Amino acid sequence: MRIGGSGRAPGRKGATRVEYRVFGGTGIRVSRYCLGAMMFGAMGNRDEAECIRIAHAALDAGVNFVDTSDAYSGGESERILGKAIADRRDRIVVATKCFFPTGRDVNEGGGSRRWILRAVEASLERLGTDYIDLFQLHRRDFATDLEESLSAMSELLQRGLIRAIGMSATSAEGVVEAQWLSERRQLARVRSEQCLYSILARGVETAVLPCCRRYGLGVMVYGPLGSGWLTGKYRRGRPAPEGSRATNFWGRSGRWDESRPEVQRKYEVVEQLAALAGEAGIALPHLAMAFASEHPAVASAILGPRTLAQAEELLRGSELRLEPALLDRIDALVPPGTGLDPRDLAAANPALDDPGQRRRG
Repeated sequence: MRIGGSGRAPGRKGATRVEYRVFGGTGIRVSRYCLGAMMFGAMGNRDEAECIRIAHAALDAGVNFVDTSDAYSGGESERILGKAIADRRDRIVVATKCFFPTGRDVNEGGGSRRWILRAVEASLERLGTDYIDLFQLHRRDFATDLEESLSAMSELLQRGLIRAIGMSATSAEGVVEAQWLSERRQLARVRSEQCLYSILARGVETAVLPCCRRYGLGVMVYGPLGSGWLTGKYRRGRPAPEGSRATNFWGRSGRWDESRPEVQRKYEVVEQLAALAGEAGIALPHLAMAFASEHPAVASAILGPRTLAQAEELLRGSELRLEPALLDRIDALVPPGTGLDPRDLAAANPALDDPGQRRRG
């Protein structure tokens, strides 16, 4: 396995050396792996002290990019992350998001100007900082004009409360629309996209990633471990580990329902990938993380450990780069631009989800 040689920092003695990449057209340099804090709090790990140790392990290894959301554990993730980075805030690139409901009031969520301005103020307080490096729409709010959302975020940029604007789970046409609106309405440009990408879900390779390259967006990808499939924890004939996503509220999505042919296909591909990783002498999760950061459009791949042990294991593979021959064999198993399960895509699309958008009255 080849190791990249440019853009690296030595870090502290004994630590892994981390590669840094320019985040789109922002000029900000971010680590190849980003620490995702979705598991900090009730959604994943209720032990605040361990969550802080997880963050410190990543930061000590040279990771300088962290991602969270106001929706993760009702804002608890932001609060814990804020504590973890308090003594080194200026050296950390902090990303957070808003969109999903966070309270009982019907207006506590979405992409309205009213909510975005409130959401940023609340996130700043929980994070214990006076600015956010990257503020993202967690999802496109189709009930709100995109211009309304971008206008609010542009104002926050002018006020110095955020440094860059991003979106998440956006279609290629959505990326283009945002760029067009910014130019036509003289609004701040969307500078980043956060999208689902793994060996098992390669749909963004068709148009989203090329579009992001065309417009100079920094791309951070989530789900590189395929919701745990690419850790090897889900195998045919074995019960899902207690406490895993398959056994909690995520399991209700049907993504682990063995009666579905897509799930059976995942079992087959995971077995083949595990054999491939074994031949190469690397761990399956390391193979998956390295793959997700190999695409030239991708600046950073998000790792979201629930435990300190998981974090330490994933960080051990942070220098791994994959040879073209190995990437070719992965392509043979899951062809470029394809995905194994449509249910992996968690982004709403009214054009598909609402029958009224597809049928004449």
